[in-house]
Amino acid sequence: MNRIIKLFDEQPTGNLNVYFTAGFPQLDDTRRVLSALQEGGVDLVEIGMPYSDPVADGETIQQSNQQALENGMTLRTLFSQLEGMRETIQVPVLLMGYLNPVVQYGVEAFCKKCAEVGVDGLILPDMPMDVYLNEYKAVFESYGLLNIFLVTPQTSENRIRQIDEVSAGFIYTVSSASVTGSKTGVSGDMEAYFDRLNAMNLRNPRLIGFGIKDRPTFEKACRYAQGAIIGSAFIRVLQESTNLEEDIKNFVSEVKANKSTEVGV
Repeated sequence: MNRIIKLFDEQPTGNLNVYFTAGFPQLDDTRRVLSALQEGGVDLVEIGMPYSDPVADGETIQQSNQQALENGMTLRTLFSQLEGMRETIQVPVLLMGYLNPVVQYGVEAFCKKCAEVGVDGLILPDMPMDVYLNEYKAVFESYGLLNIFLVTPQTSENRIRQIDEVSAGFIYTVSSASVTGSKTGVSGDMEAYFDRLNAMNLRNPRLIGFGIKDRPTFEKACRYAQGAIIGSAFIRVLQESTNLEEDIKNFVSEVKANKSTEVGV
């Protein structure tokens, strides 16, 4: 069974997903960060594939992308860094990024490498659904990879149900139409949007992303979904860290402490 599906089967609520950029702060930090996240108690991890034009991301993640590229990070380097990770890493791992570098690498070759190193799923926000269904779905499935779709407050009910129908693992629930890191907290408008999603009785779990930064925002998100995603706030921890492993573990344990398990309240 795919590790993402297994996670939500065994732990339906209160799941923390943390995003970080591969090769940041230093080129060889990818495995250090991944290991420290697991030790801190994270439930799943998104590793960002650096890209020169990350248009959906805010300044913090853009800066981490730029630094990682300047450090020399490439997809081939990332796969090399992830070789053997399943000897010590048990949490589900996803790669997140943009479609263009994957196409340049070769979609099947990319999926094959993901399977070889133990990646469980992909998040490619700029990949159109029809392209995935018509061109890549069979390839993804042949290598045991889940494709995670995003929904926003502007996504129609019909589109949400279509995404739910073709998805497995979880649905990435973007809390607002802004870029990453531009807003924090959960507003009244967001709560109404989350209530609307809960009323749809979707079959897939949901993780809320954008604006989640600490324990209070994580706990609030867990009232409306099966967990939440932290990105920009964690990148700032990496930027400011003087003791990478300890700072990462402390950040995760502070967010997860006394987490709420109420869903749909």
